[in-house]
Amino acid sequence: MSEPVALTLKPKDFKSDQEVRWCPGCGDYAVLAAVQSFLPSLGLEREKIAFVSGIGCSSRFPYYLNTYGMHSIHGRAPAIATGLATTRPDLSVWVVTGDGDALSIGGNHLIHALRRNVNFKILLFNNRIYGLTKGQYSPTSEVGKVTKSTPMGSADAPFNPLSLALGAEASFVARTLDSDRKHLQEVLRAAAEHEGSAFVEIYQNCPIFNDDAFEVLKNPDTRDESLIRLEHGKPIVFGPEGKHCVVRAGWGIEVAETAKVSESDIVVHDQTVTDPAYAFALSRLSGTNLDHTPIGVLRSVQRDTYDSVVRHQVAAAKEGVGEPERELEKLLQGPDTWTIL
Repeated sequence: MSEPVALTLKPKDFKSDQEVRWCPGCGDYAVLAAVQSFLPSLGLEREKIAFVSGIGCSSRFPYYLNTYGMHSIHGRAPAIATGLATTRPDLSVWVVTGDGDALSIGGNHLIHALRRNVNFKILLFNNRIYGLTKGQYSPTSEVGKVTKSTPMGSADAPFNPLSLALGAEASFVARTLDSDRKHLQEVLRAAAEHEGSAFVEIYQNCPIFNDDAFEVLKNPDTRDESLIRLEHGKPIVFGPEGKHCVVRAGWGIEVAETAKVSESDIVVHDQTVTDPAYAFALSRLSGTNLDHTPIGVLRSVQRDTYDSVVRHQVAAAKEGVGEPERELEKLLQGPDTWTIL
């Protein structure tokens, strides 16, 4: 009997025949190219991969990938993907969403998917604006943001998506940039290997309605001072020649000058810390001005996934497990019945 032929797909195999339509210069182009280049590394047939999106510019993703996909309902992509991941454990399920889609109308669906630890990957494109509907402020827009819907400046305090995900006990939380292809693909790979909900925030530029929102993290003159590149097992040191570091302070952590602290005081990054408080403290380092912005994997821990628990319950009910009261028919009928006259 001959050996099975290894699957050797290439990035072009994941490009659909649809014309890609985003505004010139949109960060979505870079993310799409990075995802198409990354997908062959999964070693899966295209039919074993599914992308589910909501509504927004980023939600056009399923059209441009030669995999299974669904352009679904505003904010409800996690709910639809939950059903898919639960009933089809053979699939690699991905959710593509934006800061408006996921954090406004879809807020409850997002946090409950994360707390349940459904086995899928959520890519949240954050450009701090509503792009598809032409420039209204979003749940991540900074206070005072002047837009078409906030002509006097936004009065809302913005969400920190990573803090929100960690508050929901997400088992995998990471952040990356649209323009850093190597880092983006490293984070995607780590998310794909994680068993459970993987939440990835991608800072993504909208050149039409919120251009250069993340310029401080991309400009060669400022990025080294602002970006904190997290690496598991390594001291958190950043800036030109390691000028800055992260140290413990009281109940949390803070940025300090490396030369002024003891080496033993510098935090060594551990993404596997069970208590989410550590990763939450990391997520709070960056304010809306992005002066100290961690990127990379903040948290990666293992716990039971919702879909595996549900499948186990269904299998146990079908088998009865030696307990008559747990037989499937009795579970469906229940002990209480009513007669409609």
